Amino acid sequence: MTVRFSSPVVPGRTPEGRAAARPALGRFLAPAVAGLVLVLLALTVVRLPWAGDLGMHAATVQRLRHSPLDPGNPLVDADTPSPYYSPWTLLLGTVARLTGLPVFAVLRLAAAAALVLLVTGVWRYVRTLSAHRAAPALALLSLLLLWGTTPFLWSGFLGLHSLALTVSYPSTFTLGLAFHFWAWLTRALRGAAGWGVWPALGVLWAVILLCHQFSGAVATVGAAAAFVGARPGRAVLLRAATALPAAVAVLWAWPYYDFFALTGAGDGLESIHRVLYGHPVARYGLVLLGVAALVPRWRRDHRDPLVVFFVLGTLLVSAGWLSGHYTWGRALSAAVIPAQLAVALEAFAAVRRRSRACWAALLTAALLLGGWAQAGAVGYVVPRSALPQVLEDRYRPPWPGYRWITPYVHYGDVVMAEGRPARQIPAYGPYTVAPGYPDFFLPDERRRTAVTGRYFAERTPPSERRRMEREYGVRWVVDRTGALDDTGLRAVARGPDGQVLYRVP
Repeated sequence: MTVRFSSPVVPGRTPEGRAAARPALGRFLAPAVAGLVLVLLALTVVRLPWAGDLGMHAATVQRLRHSPLDPGNPLVDADTPSPYYSPWTLLLGTVARLTGLPVFAVLRLAAAAALVLLVTGVWRYVRTLSAHRAAPALALLSLLLLWGTTPFLWSGFLGLHSLALTVSYPSTFTLGLAFHFWAWLTRALRGAAGWGVWPALGVLWAVILLCHQFSGAVATVGAAAAFVGARPGRAVLLRAATALPAAVAVLWAWPYYDFFALTGAGDGLESIHRVLYGHPVARYGLVLLGVAALVPRWRRDHRDPLVVFFVLGTLLVSAGWLSGHYTWGRALSAAVIPAQLAVALEAFAAVRRRSRACWAALLTAALLLGGWAQAGAVGYVVPRSALPQVLEDRYRPPWPGYRWITPYVHYGDVVMAEGRPARQIPAYGPYTVAPGYPDFFLPDERRRTAVTGRYFAERTPPSERRRMEREYGVRWVVDRTGALDDTGLRAVARGPDGQVLYRVP
């Protein structure tokens, strides 16, 4: 009798074990990494680094907190409407008014809510495209990391570094709402949604458009792609048609600004948005992997919703470049988002096992490269002194605030300031003479800007400065150039970078 000794079976060593390990790896690794990235973003909410348009949004909440029914212009002492007064900012202003919380505390709450809305929206929408349990987590990683080798920091773009600075902006909340909108719309098109569902979808669409017009354009393109991909029958189309009058009614009835007047507001913004078309390979090069992933999806279904989404978004952005309407570049996410989602889903949807492994390997490499490119976002939760030099070089320091002027300057005071101070000071309650941002609804914007430039010119006589101060009710001046030394103004405080707060005589 011969006794044979069999080798112990080690999990993962047999073909069956390796096949079981791969799904487990995908099921747990992607959610774990996505969780770590979300923890990083949650910690940035606590820090709330100041850059870009945070001052504008804080000023908007300030005005709605003090006067919810008639807030006036958020930046200057003028009674004009503003597209920044949206349903979302009205809610934030109401929260600030009822709770007594400081505006920046309310913006932290807004950032946390927007982050939750974005994550749940991505999860719900991706579940309409894939049944794989790890697909939503991998899709979220693609949206955050699959951009380029140079971080592009702009609101409405979901790159990790950009989102760390803009998570409290209305654009983040609106994109989160858009993902929920697409998920709800997709399910309504597939099922027997009742008549009441479609007007509700129309109202949601209108709210998205009111909260952030550029993200609203992205949401509209995604909705059009959902209709093309679903191939709805006549009965569904008849019910869906009720969404349009509901949306138009909400847009028309919104009392804080005329939404339809914004169609002529892009002319003054073209030069600002031209930068969106610059350095495309460095900023969006990794998205090309997603474009490649759209090809097999197109072969399987010529009306695949992500393919249609990408084509419509690309046509819109390309038309903006060709026509010189560079503002249309703000809809670039309509081309980027479907490509990012496509490569994440292709790692699970590819028909052949080898093809799935290839897509997974390529996506892993691209995510690692994209994550390294945006590693500077770690600087918003780790002290700068603790960062390695290689990460410090990728870190963009936040702006210093203007809290140092608040012991002297009160809510509603008018401050003469230009440049970055004019973009930040209204966040604390004061007004400036010239708005720090383009304002389509302010009729004398050009004159205010010219007056401010003349005020800080070195050769402007003191008598002319006194006249400007009286005309606009200026009580304070913030000078960062030293041009106002010995001009009769009284210095009362000094801030960072040699800035001086003067009291107007």
